[in-house]
Amino acid sequence: MNKHYDIIHFEALGAEAHHLAEETERAKERGLLPDTLRTLIIPETIQEFQETHPDGELPDIITIKTHSVIPDAWLCGCKKSIITRSAGYDHLESLAGRANIASLRNYCVNSVAQTAVKFVYASAGLLNHYTNNAALFERGKAQSFMELCPARTATVYGAGKIGRRIYELLEANGLNVQAVDLRGQELKGQGCSAIRFVSKEAAIGSSDIIVNAMNLTKLPDSPFYNVNYFSEDYLSRGKAGVLFINVTRGEIAPEAGLLHLYEKGFLGGIGLDVFSSEQEFSDLLKFGAESKNPDVQAARRLVEMAKNRTANIYVQPHQAFNSDLAACAKAADTIRHLIRWFCNQKQRFDEQLPYYGETAVSVQAG
Repeated sequence: MNKHYDIIHFEALGAEAHHLAEETERAKERGLLPDTLRTLIIPETIQEFQETHPDGELPDIITIKTHSVIPDAWLCGCKKSIITRSAGYDHLESLAGRANIASLRNYCVNSVAQTAVKFVYASAGLLNHYTNNAALFERGKAQSFMELCPARTATVYGAGKIGRRIYELLEANGLNVQAVDLRGQELKGQGCSAIRFVSKEAAIGSSDIIVNAMNLTKLPDSPFYNVNYFSEDYLSRGKAGVLFINVTRGEIAPEAGLLHLYEKGFLGGIGLDVFSSEQEFSDLLKFGAESKNPDVQAARRLVEMAKNRTANIYVQPHQAFNSDLAACAKAADTIRHLIRWFCNQKQRFDEQLPYYGETAVSVQAG
């Protein structure tokens, strides 16, 4: 197969594929993309596509999600360009010096923030407990739920666009809200003057609710490295019964520690939209694949407890970004990056890695 396409969108499923095609045609009609642009939109990953097209040549620009593996051979020669159709970019950050890389930092802000608040309401309100009581209309043996009020402190870790929106929504719900962010002083001059920043050490002792809104940064030399940021040791220093919500990446808060702390009573409730080692975890749940990874095993236990409503635990499969409006915005943001790539003579995107200086990539979501 010769290079038949100018761009290939990999891992495009359902409504997202439809919206990508729709946004491409709209941009052509407005003269923002060439009429002759040849586009392929497929559900396969790069590696799956190459298995069926072993002689195929990838175009100079592609878009992917998190399960595609970038071929090393493709990166040789002229500088290639990649749009990752997710807010996070940790799966590509090591390639920032070899390719132009852009991510979607705007499309899912409101949907992810609302998902975080949904988990706050579920865990603070003891939703599973009260749902079980409803089966027998049991009124006399109800536990007291955590009322959202100024006497309760919620901490948002990561004050990027998503974190800021979570902060606003929690504040609107009557909570005393604070934030943790290494870039706190810098952000105060960028529209965050109303946000109250505290240190990581101060936050853990004062929080009734913790919400993780950080992007994952896996580069060990980065000051924003945050694998296992919410370690069992760190969380165990918090208030007994603190609620923990994670809506960005599972590796920031490994499940084995979360499960242990919940079983010991240190955590009063858990809400997870994300899991560490998600592909391995998915294979375990879907296909019964074996795994000796303690976090994957703990994640399965957390899902079981959520499903049978035996605990104050709530889960969903990385769907925080999947609102109806987010699906449309995701495609629109992707095509906007493509338009700017053409405007820049196919040399770069207007916004691309590294976003925060030449040597460090920020952990902050958005």
